[in-house]
Amino acid sequence: MPEVKILAVDDQEFNLDLIELAFMESTEVKIVRAVNGEEALNVLRNDPDYHVILLDLAMPVMNGFEALQHIKTHPLWSQIPTIVVTANAEEKNRALREGASDFLSKPIDVEELKLRTFNYAKIKEYQDNLADMNHLLEEKVQKRTAQLQEALLFAKKTEYEISARLGKASEYRDLETGMHIKRMSHYSAKLAELAGLCSEEVELILYASPLHDIGKVGIPDRILLKPGRFSVEEFEIMKLHTSIGAKMLETDGSYPVIDAGRIIALQHHEKIDGSGYPNGLKGDDIHIHARIVSIADVFDALSSERVYKKAFSIDQTIDIIREGRGSHFDAQLVDLLIDHLDLFLEIREAFPDEEAVPSIMNLIDQIQ
Repeated sequence: MPEVKILAVDDQEFNLDLIELAFMESTEVKIVRAVNGEEALNVLRNDPDYHVILLDLAMPVMNGFEALQHIKTHPLWSQIPTIVVTANAEEKNRALREGASDFLSKPIDVEELKLRTFNYAKIKEYQDNLADMNHLLEEKVQKRTAQLQEALLFAKKTEYEISARLGKASEYRDLETGMHIKRMSHYSAKLAELAGLCSEEVELILYASPLHDIGKVGIPDRILLKPGRFSVEEFEIMKLHTSIGAKMLETDGSYPVIDAGRIIALQHHEKIDGSGYPNGLKGDDIHIHARIVSIADVFDALSSERVYKKAFSIDQTIDIIREGRGSHFDAQLVDLLIDHLDLFLEIREAFPDEEAVPSIMNLIDQIQ
């Protein structure tokens, strides 16, 4: 065992001398003396690294009880074993109730003093070693946790990147611009936030909503790129993009963004009154993510110019969405959009339309 440091506190020099004599043959023991509680506390303030405190109770300036109270409520001193030294049985019991580790009766039995002191010094050494081990383990746990968090963050970023890339892939098969995808995803996130969804879900819908039309990659160009109205047969084929998208995004449930994207792709053309497709879902049977994206998608499609149409004014766009309140769209979400329209117009201004994304055939022509 390394050096044992003992703080001996007593107003009687004789008692302090007796304690030093008891450990005279123990070269590994260092004893520091204090003549009252106040002096003992000053010693601890300068150096709290003691194995045992031997504390007399009847002292001037600050008695042992006051000193004990300070010691046992201090974050650095409270774990130091404190042995009270007294001839009064009532004081002994009170001291034990107030946190003393043990007691020695006066007159002091020198052998008992040594045995008790060394025993508590060993206990303190074990406690310090355990604290060091716990600290080391805590550091390792923190380091490992940080590594796991970093890995999870990387996995999340990777999933977001995959979502963005897949969303971009659908742009090359459509007549919409990349800005539509950005505006619509930010509209969706803002509407989710206004609807009271938690920050994790808001972030999820921001990155999953670009996948809403991924199924269009499975629709023939003659239908997808047709500038006029669809025939009944063509529209039935066009409606398949919801099911195709959901099929493309099927997972084992381990990828939150892709899973959310699958639901959005499948349900974003469902209507509150059950007249939508592909499954005719009604009301709350339509996932909240899909209900949000449905409004965001239509809001941007109506208010934006396309090669096949002029943009509707914001007033016209809101009138059309308001007409679908409670039938096509979730009524509460429509109200949130209208009541906070300025926030959505800020997003619209932040992502103005740029030159349309070239089709795959145009890209091939450019390469050739």
